[in-house]
Amino acid sequence: MFIETETTPNPSTLKFLPGREVMASGTRDFASPEEAAASPLAQTLFDTGEVTGVFFGYNFISVTAAPGVSWSDLKPQVVAVLLDHFVSEAPLFAGGDASGIAVPAEDEAGEIGNDEGTEDIVAQINELIETRVRPAVASDGGDIRYRGFRDGVVFLQMQGACSGCPSSTATLKHGIEGLLKHYVPEVKEVRAA
Repeated sequence: MFIETETTPNPSTLKFLPGREVMASGTRDFASPEEAAASPLAQTLFDTGEVTGVFFGYNFISVTAAPGVSWSDLKPQVVAVLLDHFVSEAPLFAGGDASGIAVPAEDEAGEIGNDEGTEDIVAQINELIETRVRPAVASDGGDIRYRGFRDGVVFLQMQGACSGCPSSTATLKHGIEGLLKHYVPEVKEVRAA
């Protein structure tokens, strides 16, 4: 088995491609060792003591190194952990699947909500995010979540490699905001949620 790596716009995050499906649907972001307890793979990566974030996408895993950690030292450790996991065909989540994982209610998960009567606008925004934005963000080792539309402002949350990336503000303001304003004139601004 061969695991490819790709750099991301976030210098502290690398994207690892095992050449197979990681998660059949959705994504999962682990920002702490406590959250990583739900996944033996994420927990093992955090157990190196040099990892501050793990993100599972469809066919990749993004790993964020702790401040001051050199990727030349950490990369072989991460590759070894990933090889052990995939070669042994170990489950991605404790219990073998995601059924035992508690997902916070939407309001606890940073949901901002939408203005009344904006269902058509929100549908247009979500379609653009799904078809144009999410694939581009995933190619950089992250994901983006829609959080709400209020008073002409779209609220989005960056995840994975994109959450701590120095260029994420530019991505939101110049890339995504420009795209949404062009196709949805009711959008006045995009902000991080």
